[in-house]
Amino acid sequence: MGFSDFLASLKDNPYFGAGFGLFGLGAAAAIARKGQQYAYVFFRRNFTMTLEVPSKDKSYSWLLQWIAVHSQRSQHLSVATTFRQRDDGSIVTRFAYVPSPGDHFFRYGNTWIRVERTREKQIVDLQTGSPFESVQLTALGRSSALYTRILEDARRMATRDTEGKTIMYTAMGPDWRPFGYPRKRRPLTSVILDAGVAERVIADVREFVAAPQWYTERGIPYRRGYLLHGPPGCGKSSFITALAGELGYGICVLNLSERGLSDDRLNHLLSVAPQQTIVLLEDVDAAFVSRADSPSTRAAYDGLSRVTFSGLLNCLDGVASTEARIVFMTTNYLERLDAALIRPGRVDVRELIGHASEHQLRAMFRRFYPEESEAAAGEFAERAAAHGRPVSMAQVQGLFMVYKTDPGAVLQNTDRLWTL
Repeated sequence: MGFSDFLASLKDNPYFGAGFGLFGLGAAAAIARKGQQYAYVFFRRNFTMTLEVPSKDKSYSWLLQWIAVHSQRSQHLSVATTFRQRDDGSIVTRFAYVPSPGDHFFRYGNTWIRVERTREKQIVDLQTGSPFESVQLTALGRSSALYTRILEDARRMATRDTEGKTIMYTAMGPDWRPFGYPRKRRPLTSVILDAGVAERVIADVREFVAAPQWYTERGIPYRRGYLLHGPPGCGKSSFITALAGELGYGICVLNLSERGLSDDRLNHLLSVAPQQTIVLLEDVDAAFVSRADSPSTRAAYDGLSRVTFSGLLNCLDGVASTEARIVFMTTNYLERLDAALIRPGRVDVRELIGHASEHQLRAMFRRFYPEESEAAAGEFAERAAAHGRPVSMAQVQGLFMVYKTDPGAVLQNTDRLWTL
């Protein structure tokens, strides 16, 4: 009997014609679909490995760019515009194409990987206003080593443009976000401090970075605090920037007077600071002054934000304070700081970055005019000191910038140091 004869017999069958046959075929089809679904679920659970990366994770943008490079056949793309600052300060615009929401496939080594990018329009990030997204990778196998290699490759590719540069971070909500463009590392030799100051701080920081085990064995919290104090324009911030470049660290700039900053948020920000970064609290005297001051200045002590003085102390050296952290504080008025803030354990190294000394004046002159003799540098230092008034390194640099190519004019116009 052929297939056509079989269909004809079903047509003449009274039970099939009454609907029982159609019901049976539908049931069989439903069972087949269920079986296919169970087989697919069984296969995914036992023979595949899935990785989901949400958009809040730091590796999300790295992974999208990496997939765009390896998924050459993808026809559905989204654009991600990035900017890079050249060494001369000019900005280069780049257009990176990343997979758009949907399904994509690419091959990594000998493994085919399915990429599913989803976007939730109803859920948005309250900080950026962008919708919540996620990327899900699915590949054959039971080992997560494949995804570890992919994420490492993505990280290296994403950080390639920032190698040799200093990244500045600023607090945005509960997280740290890069601020501006990665900056070319400032050499330490470009910041001229008084003899021995830079060497002492650098040696201490390097010793701290290299000795985590020493702290652990002795039960000492692995953190280090530094205070640079002195008049404005003498090189405190410049030295910290150069130090970060020398160490290959980033800088997390935290303003204690920021509106909305509370004790809990401050503690959280210190605990989630990116690895290999320096936390910088600039002008800490502007947020808190000594408790011994008169009641008329108590408002400044109470703080311009919701951060309390005791909250700051606990964040720096309390039970809940984090470790593996380097904190630099700067102030123009050391006498305004409370003794509890700058005691050992919270401030381990204290250095004065003062007005320009003879050593600094000579070195600055030689830096700008390397072709001039040591006698000319000494003459400039003597002329600047003869007035009996202190001068900052910012003022010295300002004078040299006026007479970039004329050292003789600098010697003749030393009086202009105090008019710039």
